Amino acid sequence: MPQSQQKRVLFISNGHGEDLNACEVLKTLRRKYPHLEMIALPLVGEGNAYRRAGVAIATPTKALPSGGFAYMSLQKQIEDFQSGLISLTWQQIKAARACGKTCDFVFATGDVLPAIFAYLTGLPFSIFLVSSSGFYENRYIPNLLQSLIMRSPRCRQILTRDGYSAELIRKRGYQNTDFVGYPIMDVLEQTGKDLCLSPDVPTIALLTGSRLPEAAENLLLQLRLCVAIAKEFAPNPVQFRAALVPSLMPMLAELADRAGWQYADGKLYQQDLDIGVLCFSDAFPDILQQCNLAIGMAGTAVEQAVGLGKPVVQIMGNGPQFSYRFAEAQERLLGLSVQTIGKASATPEILKEAAECVKRTLGDRDYLERCKQNGLERVGAKGGSEGLANAIAKQIFV
Repeated sequence: MPQSQQKRVLFISNGHGEDLNACEVLKTLRRKYPHLEMIALPLVGEGNAYRRAGVAIATPTKALPSGGFAYMSLQKQIEDFQSGLISLTWQQIKAARACGKTCDFVFATGDVLPAIFAYLTGLPFSIFLVSSSGFYENRYIPNLLQSLIMRSPRCRQILTRDGYSAELIRKRGYQNTDFVGYPIMDVLEQTGKDLCLSPDVPTIALLTGSRLPEAAENLLLQLRLCVAIAKEFAPNPVQFRAALVPSLMPMLAELADRAGWQYADGKLYQQDLDIGVLCFSDAFPDILQQCNLAIGMAGTAVEQAVGLGKPVVQIMGNGPQFSYRFAEAQERLLGLSVQTIGKASATPEILKEAAECVKRTLGDRDYLERCKQNGLERVGAKGGSEGLANAIAKQIFV
């Protein structure tokens, strides 16, 4: 790349899934344009995806109590303020303004918040609306602030997470809108990890979410569901594989004790009922690719499962992320592939209903075929990182 074309790009995003998407685009741009400089401004959490990618971070980061889901709970909003939200936000605003003096372009991933920060830089920017979809309400109506930002002459392009959303936004007069792919499907190449699966036995993935302590509580609830599922399938076998974040692995012995299970060498087991759950922190793509169905209490991981054509059964925990409000919205977003059982933290009756749903689903061949088609429509195939990188490169090097 000629020296005259060297540019510096600021990546702004606001959450775990948003960071993941942005980083996949970032890595693709880095491969295609090795002289392109990049810096990140993660607005929610620690920005670990950027850190793993070796990208400099423009501001101090902090994990707040809500985990980015303060809108779901007044109590979490209060806890965020008590934990320094105002100070953190002010630091982020100053960082955005400073980056406006050293960068050439902004790629904002998420919802209205990254769009606001992109606007504050004073630079031209692209918005990837990964947190919004026309599938939620069968319409797309931006709020007044978002509308003003999207109509700014510095907003060079609006990119969506699905084709339906792009169509709806263009109909509202935003002609610089396009769908070119969704990067989360590009991180699912299998690692070759041996999952110790028995052939011809249904495999159920446990997706607990990524945020502690919620993920730990979700796993406890899913272990109770495993018991209900095993009883529902008896005398036929069923096998469970848990895809966990690394920080949850050291807690498994304690969680087993709390659940009345046993634990050894990465395996949770209930000896009396002959049920085992093999746990992995480094085999997420393998588990998702090889499972027949997923028990979902997560956000991005459930979207990825649906994208692979897998059916997902959701049950409720105590939040803050995976509440009924979140699950019901996810069901609208992802369509027929997702079935939500219960409206509150799962009771024995709800767990029994969920187990019955799992068995019924795995026996419905027509439904399983429809899940494959639905996954392509709602989430899309791999290749999104390349599509997005190409789209914004045209703006960066204009």
